[in-house]
Amino acid sequence: MASRAATSLFDAATIADRWIADYRAHVPPSDVLCAAGHDPAWSALFEELAALSGEDLAPARERAQRHAEDIGTGFRIAGEGDERRWPLSPVPLLIDKAEWEGIAAGVAQRAGLLEKVLQDLYGEAKLVADGHVPAALVTGSPFFLRPLTHLTPPGGHHLQFVAADLCRGPSGEWRVLADHLRAPAGAGYALENRLAMARTLGELPARLNIERHAPFFGAFREGLAAACRRAEPRIALLTPGRLNPSYAEQAHLARYLGFLLVEGADLAALDDRLYVRTIAGLKRVDALWHRLDPRLLDPLALDSHSTIGVPGVIDAMAAGNVLVANAPGAGLLEAPVFAAFLPRLAEILTGETLRLPNIATWWCGQDAERAHVAANLDSLLISPAFGAAPLGLPEGRAALGAALGPAERAALLDDMTRRPQDYVGQEIVQLSTMPALAGDALAPRPFTLRVFAARGANGEWTVLPGGFARIGEHPDPRAAVMGEGMWSADVCVHGPDPVAPVTLLPSDDAVQLRRNPGTLPSRVADNLFWLGRYLERGESLLGLVRVLLGHSIGADTGAALPPDTVAGLARLVVQFGAAPEPKGLKRADLTQLARTALEDEEGWYSVRAINRQAQSIGQVSRERLSADMIRLLDAPFPQRGVLLDKAGSLQRRYSALNGLASEHMTRTDAWRFHDLGRRIERALGAIRAIRAFGGSAATADDLSTLLDLMDNQISYRQRYLTGMARIPVLDLVTLDPNNPRALAYQVAAISTHLNKLPMLSDDGLAEPQQEQAREIAALLVTTNATRLSDALLADIEARLTRLSGAIARRYFLQGAEPLRAAGLVLA
Repeated sequence: MASRAATSLFDAATIADRWIADYRAHVPPSDVLCAAGHDPAWSALFEELAALSGEDLAPARERAQRHAEDIGTGFRIAGEGDERRWPLSPVPLLIDKAEWEGIAAGVAQRAGLLEKVLQDLYGEAKLVADGHVPAALVTGSPFFLRPLTHLTPPGGHHLQFVAADLCRGPSGEWRVLADHLRAPAGAGYALENRLAMARTLGELPARLNIERHAPFFGAFREGLAAACRRAEPRIALLTPGRLNPSYAEQAHLARYLGFLLVEGADLAALDDRLYVRTIAGLKRVDALWHRLDPRLLDPLALDSHSTIGVPGVIDAMAAGNVLVANAPGAGLLEAPVFAAFLPRLAEILTGETLRLPNIATWWCGQDAERAHVAANLDSLLISPAFGAAPLGLPEGRAALGAALGPAERAALLDDMTRRPQDYVGQEIVQLSTMPALAGDALAPRPFTLRVFAARGANGEWTVLPGGFARIGEHPDPRAAVMGEGMWSADVCVHGPDPVAPVTLLPSDDAVQLRRNPGTLPSRVADNLFWLGRYLERGESLLGLVRVLLGHSIGADTGAALPPDTVAGLARLVVQFGAAPEPKGLKRADLTQLARTALEDEEGWYSVRAINRQAQSIGQVSRERLSADMIRLLDAPFPQRGVLLDKAGSLQRRYSALNGLASEHMTRTDAWRFHDLGRRIERALGAIRAIRAFGGSAATADDLSTLLDLMDNQISYRQRYLTGMARIPVLDLVTLDPNNPRALAYQVAAISTHLNKLPMLSDDGLAEPQQEQAREIAALLVTTNATRLSDALLADIEARLTRLSGAIARRYFLQGAEPLRAAGLVLA
């Protein structure tokens, strides 16, 4: 309401003009907004922000942040367990199309040059032989992978996807700060920034004719496919796992591009081909876009200590059967030392000068250059030549020479004399600034720009129009001080001509209809199965705690249930491993028991602990679960209210998760595994409750408690009007095939799911897990409530546990098992 009132007093254009005028009055001329003059594009941007926020920019920031969170954007700091919010500025960086064409041409030229250098250094090495590249830059680099020499990658190229960090100098020139070739990160963040900003400033793309990202990603996907040997290749994105800092970005890219998101354990090399382990056996992988340190890709050919790679993948690559992007060893040219040689290499290999120059770099492995660096130490940035930390830079980071103390300076110069090849000196880059929101006002902040290039189907390079900007937290414009930045911003390339509404979605007449959702890796099925089990387990324990709270310690006059029934509830909590044995059955003892079972963090298997397990699975299943489901799984544990209030809040969350799974997940094999987990866990929980409160000596209070635990009070009272009777209660909660909480219903659902999952053989005979499910169903079908015994229930419980193990052995393949098992599908 406040923003609407503001815009009614001052229209958006007036507010935008005042913002721009106030900003320009306090910033240097090198700022991009000042350098743009009276560019109508910037006026349009701030008019959109004013229309959204009125006089106050804070709502725009909050809205942009909220949209980024809705998309699922996040990142993790190395060593931290939880993801952080992705810091998105509401003010994008605007670049005119004419200026961008020069940047894109320079990036494409640079990518082509890097490819030529890699082909030579991993091939004939003429650049070394002719003295243009010192041998120490290659053989002394930790990024040089000797097993890859003289290996021609499938498609003939080492590079399929590259990134470069650019900076804009005070006079408006663009230069390259760093190249990223090993596993370039950030394209997903650029995509997510664009999606969030399009939702925040919905009219801006049309007003400014902003270039779209979809053609770039489409070209990249087509480029990978063109280098594969099969007409309809299967492409996978190899991730190090959920603890990787950019895992959320990787999951988003895999979903957007239609790639399988896999980890090393999902893959297996066999007969010089690469396969993904799926619930239907081994399926061929034709291209692998990896986000691993290349040295960890193959423990047989590279680092033998790697536990996240794929043994044999380099052999499959050498045989031409799998494209690995980028080819291992490409990171050789990431080392800062190569910046000193690339300008000369460009002239030698292409006959051209670099359109985007490097920052000036001097390698100390050369006598004249070392003398220059030592003489000008106070005006240079001293960096590790190959990324690894030399003794003179103990923290492993670049250091401003002028900022070194006497002892640090002496240690640096001493080590530079002993091992000069480990150091480079670089000019201290001054960065342009751009508008950012500092507090509630616009302020100039230094920025860098990460740009991406991909090889298309024709082998040529295409450049993503925009990328994303990193914005410094402080006004200091030196790149070395800014570091990685504090905020990110969308980068919008705008021009005079309308932009075609290009999308990665194909046209209707080009789509071949299908109802098979595609390949389901075994690891994903495993995760979904256990997500179902954990959610059901948490809900079951929560129900037990709620019954204990509601009937035993909730009444002001004392317990509403007799001591024996209360003791039975307490025993079930203890059997869960959720809390220790209570000292007694007094209200204080039971309250402590319930509190521990609900929210303990000190080692008991509480509802909170179960929720953490479900949350960790949700974090590695982003490409398979809806954003709403991820948000519910990531929601913090309730902190307010008494125990019953917290339990009620959690119950509503569980109900929402159950509803999303049952009503919003397509009935695919992925859903079947999730529901299988729920059904097995619900069946086991039902047996525990029936054995505890449905025995031959059960009282009316026991039977009522059993109905509460099974959520069947209303069903029983509607069916039987004569009060509690043991046999009718047992029939309802155990054998009624129409009761969705009954044991028989769970077993029938389990059998149905297993019958519809893929089989490995063509003989039509039941597999072990199907046979076991049918045997359990037969035990229930051939008995009645009068013959139900504790021994029979115990037998069914043991059979269900063995069935869970059989499902795991059949579908959740581990280690080398899929390479030994007979009858596996190879496709």
